[in-house]
Amino acid sequence: MQVQGKYDAKAFLMEQMTRAQGLRLKRLSEEAYQPAQYARDLSFAEAARRIRVLEAEIELANSF
Repeated sequence: MQVQGKYDAKAFLMEQMTRAQGLRLKRLSEEAYQPAQYARDLSFAEAARRIRVLEAEIELANSF
């Protein structure tokens, strides 16, 4: 996002996944044996989506 010719750091940080999301996603991807689901450069929304998917998969696997 550009603001008067300068990069808007706040908007960039809001778009990036949080540290907590990163830690959770890394743990879940390892638990689900899907390490490719974790990447350091994900957006906040994409990280949230992947977390939801992995949690659902793990919950389903644990129901058997």
